[in-house]
Amino acid sequence: MYGDEHAAATFQKACNDLFEREVSGYRFVDGKVAPITSQEEVGEVEEAANVAGRMKPGAVHFQRALELLADRKSPDYRYSVKESISAVEAACRVLAGKPKAQLTDLLRKVKDTVGLHPALEKAFVSMYGYTSDEQGVRHSLLDESNLTFEDAKFMLVSCAAFVNYLRAKAARSGLGL
Repeated sequence: MYGDEHAAATFQKACNDLFEREVSGYRFVDGKVAPITSQEEVGEVEEAANVAGRMKPGAVHFQRALELLADRKSPDYRYSVKESISAVEAACRVLAGKPKAQLTDLLRKVKDTVGLHPALEKAFVSMYGYTSDEQGVRHSLLDESNLTFEDAKFMLVSCAAFVNYLRAKAARSGLGL
């Protein structure tokens, strides 16, 4: 199996090099062709989507968010946003040790556990609120969603970076994940 994985990784790197050289709007991210072009963005999403152990539920949400964003025939930005914020919630549940709590309560506990700055806590509480507004990102839709690719990409990359940040803070705090 290692040979197949190595060949796939080599192929994807060669394609990404070509995509970058040709100024393509796509890159391979976690084995899928996605409309994400920055190496930093690709790196954050891949790191968040490939964790194991107790943080695996969040990784599954990121993988699904990426699938929904990368679907060239029928992208689902609304559910991609939902999966991205759900990944943050899943990671915070692990860090806070509260498997049933909602993100707002979890962030308060995470802040105390890993030393999260209050402004970052507030920022993600606000992002969580954004996903719960009248557009119905996380709840039932009243009208058709007007979310765009840019909205879904922002949430995917931002949430991935935040979860990676929390994992690093947890490791620095001595929390075994």
